[in-house]
Amino acid sequence: MEKRLGRQRLEYGRVILAARVIILMGSKSDLAFAQEIGKALSALGLQPTYRIASAHKSPAHLLHMLAEYETQGGPRVYIAVAGRSNALSGLVDATVCAPVITCPPYSDKFAGADLFSSLRMPGGVAPLTVLEPGAAALAAAKILALADPSLQESILRHQQAQTQCILADDQEINRGHDDV
Repeated sequence: MEKRLGRQRLEYGRVILAARVIILMGSKSDLAFAQEIGKALSALGLQPTYRIASAHKSPAHLLHMLAEYETQGGPRVYIAVAGRSNALSGLVDATVCAPVITCPPYSDKFAGADLFSSLRMPGGVAPLTVLEPGAAALAAAKILALADPSLQESILRHQQAQTQCILADDQEINRGHDDV
């Protein structure tokens, strides 16, 4: 017995806040990359919220936004998408108690060296770094699935579909070659 109530879900007579994934971008130029993460989240049954806030150019806006999300309650994961100097993920992680994943877009301009700003964080600041959009979405879903059995089922179906794809590919390239 489950009914949707806006952003809430009524399950067996109790209200559970729906899981939230907030994708924070450093600028609008990160939108296409963030939408790749969003597409992977949607395939797992999660609808992300997209926001733009720069740790360098609009820190007050970012901190105000985070304070609003933190007072709403319910499970949430933040995914920070920022290239060049990625202070976004560090500032978000230092401000909130929820998990933070940083998924920086690759930049040919700097031969990938801008990635280092996502990898080295000060002590006590621990955003997870995941480089592929689909993997960032899957990591967020797995974190939220710790408290949501239906999301666990969605992840299991996703994993089973990947396994079936690999088995089908293996069978396709080995037709008529029964060496094993």
